[in-house]
Amino acid sequence: MPLPLPLPLPARPAHRRVRPPAKRVLDIAGALILLILLAVPLATAAALLHAAHRGGARGRDRAFVRVPAAGLAGRPFRTWQLHTAAAGRFGAALERCALDAAPQLINVLRGEMSLVGPRPGPRTDRPDRLLVRPGITGLWQVSARSDLPWEEMALLDRHYVENHWLGMDLAILAQTPRAAFRHRHA
Repeated sequence: MPLPLPLPLPARPAHRRVRPPAKRVLDIAGALILLILLAVPLATAAALLHAAHRGGARGRDRAFVRVPAAGLAGRPFRTWQLHTAAAGRFGAALERCALDAAPQLINVLRGEMSLVGPRPGPRTDRPDRLLVRPGITGLWQVSARSDLPWEEMALLDRHYVENHWLGMDLAILAQTPRAAFRHRHA
């Protein structure tokens, strides 16, 4: 007896939407919550940076800068950051508190970055980093940041790329405030 031909799969109804992955939902929800919580400090920092940069070279009086980065699959984009260069002690304080990177939450909402992943850079000599979206925080940031040599940071990034899952992202997010506090008081 001949084997029956497989039945075609039923077409998915047009009105049924595909649900986004849990990581993307976490990214959007987390970025929105953080932007709301940080709105006043960011606006204050931007105003103070704008005032500090006034009188500098033309075009340097902006509080925000866009820095080139390589995203998922090497797709180029520009990250948002507070312009802390030449802002003296205030700029250094913003960097210590990691508030200079908070505008990257906009990149997270746009889908260019994630809350958790390897740090974005303009290009990379490690193509494995391009298999995931770059993140605001990551495994090496919560692993004694400045104490690690570059080789170990690369190994932690690779470990994240090869083994990431939602539980790991949640654990990294939970450790990030403590790591930032530890870095600030180091």
